Amino acid sequence: MSANLSETRSENPILSLAYEPAFESLGEDYYDVVAAAEFPQQILRFRNDEVLTQIGLDPQRVADADFVQAFGQFEGRSPLLAMRYHGYQFGEYNPQLGDGRGFLYGQVRGTDGELYDFGTKGSGRTPYSRGGDGRLTLKGGVREVLAAEMLHRLGVKTSRCLSLVETGEGLWRGDEPSPTRSSVMIRFSRSHIRFGTFERLHHLGRKDLIQKLLDHVLEIYYPHLKGQDNAYLRFYTELVERVADLTAQWMSVGFCHAVLNTDNMSVTGESFDYGPYAFIQQYDPQFTAAYFDYYGRYCYANQPAACEWNLQMLQVPLKAVLDPFDMEAALNQFHDRYQQTYRARMLRKLGFEIGFDQVPEEIADELLHLTLQLLFETKLGYHDFFLALRQQFDCSWRDSAESIFDQATTQAPGEKTDTVETLLDRWRQFYHQVLNSLPESELEQISRRLNQHNPSTVIIRPQIEAIWEPITQEDNWQPFYDLIDRIRSSVVLPQSS
Repeated sequence: MSANLSETRSENPILSLAYEPAFESLGEDYYDVVAAAEFPQQILRFRNDEVLTQIGLDPQRVADADFVQAFGQFEGRSPLLAMRYHGYQFGEYNPQLGDGRGFLYGQVRGTDGELYDFGTKGSGRTPYSRGGDGRLTLKGGVREVLAAEMLHRLGVKTSRCLSLVETGEGLWRGDEPSPTRSSVMIRFSRSHIRFGTFERLHHLGRKDLIQKLLDHVLEIYYPHLKGQDNAYLRFYTELVERVADLTAQWMSVGFCHAVLNTDNMSVTGESFDYGPYAFIQQYDPQFTAAYFDYYGRYCYANQPAACEWNLQMLQVPLKAVLDPFDMEAALNQFHDRYQQTYRARMLRKLGFEIGFDQVPEEIADELLHLTLQLLFETKLGYHDFFLALRQQFDCSWRDSAESIFDQATTQAPGEKTDTVETLLDRWRQFYHQVLNSLPESELEQISRRLNQHNPSTVIIRPQIEAIWEPITQEDNWQPFYDLIDRIRSSVVLPQSS
């Protein structure tokens, strides 16, 4: 048996990676050792060669069969760890959580020297499945692949999908026509340690395990804090900043996470586990992505407040090692940090930067106010508006406010009203003023920013349904692959110097 395993590892580059037992070394107070399900079929539907290069593998030397062996048949890897955690779900504490349809497959170093997780989704039942089948629908896997690639391309800190394998089972779900097809997805992320991982330990009254976990998080994910005074408080302060930045990133790209429970919040401050997410089509602050979010707790506009509340709940277990007044002072910086990052990102979508020789903050705030008011009142497409700005921007806009945008771009879906016309004229006049406040030499940089921060493709729900239909009817995956290609070419990235 050992000879066969050694032979398997030497042949499969994925299995030959130098896996590190970082989380495993914490001990079984934090996880359960589990086995993967056996599936009747394994078909590789997606492989992420960009991630392969990030972990030092040459994609040409990794065969599709290597993905299937590692992530469909689960040969050659042990132990597989179902992580234990609790969480606040829609504001209510739930101690009946944990990895219920996935596990930590392994941890590897990237070419940047950082440690990354391979986490499964849909790989079978665990002690935390709570009566569920431990499976992932194929459509759910497709949706997460698309979201991760879209967010990554838009400069949002996010997990990514390494692979998606169809597994040949029929699943019954209340929110999809059933039976529906099954899959296993491999998520590539900095960490799967959640706010809820700490909350479980507080629920158990294990201060010792809280401190041990926090030391682990600092050692692996915040090593720059090692040896500093007040390292625990510095960690919490930095986490507040990371989450504020992340939330601003979501808001600027029009992303609605849908399930911002504390078990879906990472201690590294990256997007993951976003469930029935959606990118908004129009600027609607009350837009709610999850059909089961009956009261709009996690609607688009509530995301900053929801993330701030989650950080506040994290203070409860961290009180075992941190002064609550110090943590509250750190959390009080969330709003300003969020506003600062959101303002900067939105201004770049309009082509500008904030700075001494750029656009002053008060001018930026007024331009953003006018922009969002225009989008809300006219019901123009959120992404369409910024894409039109990218496509139509012209140096001649400095000469005349009336030349900004053509008639078709600013035509609202319904009848035009005096209010809409007035808003549009105010926006044009103000944008024109900002353009003329900058030197002419800045025009090239404005065009560059518009191309970099406004994608030509955004995966709104109708697009996902459009590529899912040929998969279900004809097993035709080409529209899916074409959409991935469009996502990856949707912004013009700056050339490296």
